[in-house]
Amino acid sequence: MQTEQLIEFAIAELENMKARDIVVIDVMEKASFTDCMIVCSGNSSRHVRSITENLNTEAKAKGLSIIGIEGNDIGEWSLVDLGDIIVHVMTDDIRDTYKLEDLWAKDQ
Repeated sequence: MQTEQLIEFAIAELENMKARDIVVIDVMEKASFTDCMIVCSGNSSRHVRSITENLNTEAKAKGLSIIGIEGNDIGEWSLVDLGDIIVHVMTDDIRDTYKLEDLWAKDQ
């Protein structure tokens, strides 16, 4: 799957699970480990875990390679590494604390 198709797939799955405030960040010029990050919010730790588990299940069903999943045991901030994209699913408090969108802003 091309990067753009992978992004579309991930966004569709996040939307299916009612993830909020989905933001796509192009980091191709800034990072060697991925081309794109997607950041979104879940309503609670349980919702964050459910979003992450669904993305994992649907990616496997499509035959996509999942490099890793981190943080899903606690559920405040889960990361799904799909190679060309990394998906961050966070509670609002964690997202406000770490501000990944600002950290990876284009102008910095």
